[in-house]
Amino acid sequence: MDEKRLRAEAAPLLTLHLQLLGLDNQLLGQEHHLQVLDLACGSGRNGLWLAAHGAQVTFIDRDLGRLAAVPKHCQALALDLESGEPQLPESRYDIVLVFNYLHRPLFELIKESLKPGGLIIYETFIEKQAEVGRPKNPNFLLADGELSQRFYGWQTLHAFEGNVGCEETPCFKAQYIGRKPAN
Repeated sequence: MDEKRLRAEAAPLLTLHLQLLGLDNQLLGQEHHLQVLDLACGSGRNGLWLAAHGAQVTFIDRDLGRLAAVPKHCQALALDLESGEPQLPESRYDIVLVFNYLHRPLFELIKESLKPGGLIIYETFIEKQAEVGRPKNPNFLLADGELSQRFYGWQTLHAFEGNVGCEETPCFKAQYIGRKPAN
């Protein structure tokens, strides 16, 4: 895949904040390859974009049928994190990506899976979205301020709630980028 196509397919929350996150230098050929978790990855567009820049990405989804070919330096795991007792490795990832997915019992596992100083990049729908489209189920919609509150005590690098303008219709989401405390 060429750079232009990858950038177009990856979420703007990720591609527009590389410098803010300090990832612009880390993705350009350094020996340390970032360990990334793309949780509920769907087609994998965000993880694939980071993988194309050298990150070692673990793609997790209940159904990997929409995931494109996974680069050799990455892995894909079919896991249903909403049933049984889900587990993620502790302190393994430099970055965890979560887009358009919400299962509240996973918040603590997500936090524990990040290394100290690691980054969470999270974007999903808020309650206002139910007024203009899907999802409408309150289990899949964040309350006002909920996403930032879930990462209370973390260094907030970016937080936003409102219309992110998906395609031609309004699209109401919360965005959060935060750094896990070092201790």
